[in-house]
Amino acid sequence: MAGGTQPRGGLIEGINVTPLVDIMLVLLIIFMVTARLVDSPAVPLDLPKAAQSEDVQTVYAVAITSTGQVLVNGEEVSDVALRDGARQALAKDAELRAVIQADGAVPHRRVIFVLDQLKEAGLTKVAFGTVRPEPLDAPPTAEDGRVTP
Repeated sequence: MAGGTQPRGGLIEGINVTPLVDIMLVLLIIFMVTARLVDSPAVPLDLPKAAQSEDVQTVYAVAITSTGQVLVNGEEVSDVALRDGARQALAKDAELRAVIQADGAVPHRRVIFVLDQLKEAGLTKVAFGTVRPEPLDAPPTAEDGRVTP
């Protein structure tokens, strides 16, 4: 049979692979896009590595109050003293990390200014302190300030 039809029970001589190729190309594109997203996280983190559980890391604690005051290890400092103090602390400990804890009412520019002061001092390992949110189903207590006594 040169160009006619084959009987129903005969061998299939050709398969149309166009739909298979289309599906494979779509899957390839999806894998390429998701692999790129998994490889580069949205927030790059420089997490410390502990060799032993007894290792203690020195932290340069910077707190910014709602009025804009800067506290270093609990003591109020000026902007110049913040930079100089960070430089001195970094000279004592090369693995020093700063933790910035800013009140929610602090303007963003103030936090960035403090971050720039630390960067000028050479302190580049910086973390931001946060508070774990309370579960929505937790009953209010007088300690967390949601219930007045």
